[in-house]
Amino acid sequence: MRKIVVHMSVSLDGFFEGPGGDLGWHLVDDELHRHFNAELRTMGGFLNGRRSYELMAEFWPTADRDPASTAPMVEFAGIWRDMPKIVYSRTLDAVDWNATVVREVVPEEVRRLKAEPGGDLVLGGADLLATFLRHDLVDEYRLYVHPVVLGEGRQLFPASGYRQPLRLTGTRTFGNGVVLLRHERARD
Repeated sequence: MRKIVVHMSVSLDGFFEGPGGDLGWHLVDDELHRHFNAELRTMGGFLNGRRSYELMAEFWPTADRDPASTAPMVEFAGIWRDMPKIVYSRTLDAVDWNATVVREVVPEEVRRLKAEPGGDLVLGGADLLATFLRHDLVDEYRLYVHPVVLGEGRQLFPASGYRQPLRLTGTRTFGNGVVLLRHERARD
């Protein structure tokens, strides 16, 4: 069975965006980007909300043609374009780049997706995460904690009272100070 994996960067104080959507505090150097590429190329698809999809679609479809792009960025452009994507949106009518629009998160449909063969499914976007948490659909967290305190912005996890017991399955510290924390659902 495939898993739903949250794969996100956060500040030490739990923000995934700074004020005004600022992501300039992300410390994605070549080492970390190569790691992202190795992790994401094994996935079976990206599950994104509208905002996350639009943010990615602004840059990645043609990033490999940008002379300023590093080798890991060029590699990720191909991974992103080729990966099947489901975009959960009530407002988008059409999407490109191997993507499909789905209007609502239907738990039974997500469970059906999980039962299909293939790699795990990467979940991106805080609003979509909140919906998946409400439906108890998240299986694993791969949080990349960046060594910065933002003090404000958008928090990754909603203040909803949701509780999910987790089990630490791995850690990794990168040369730039980013720490990967891997947690899976604690099973009875």
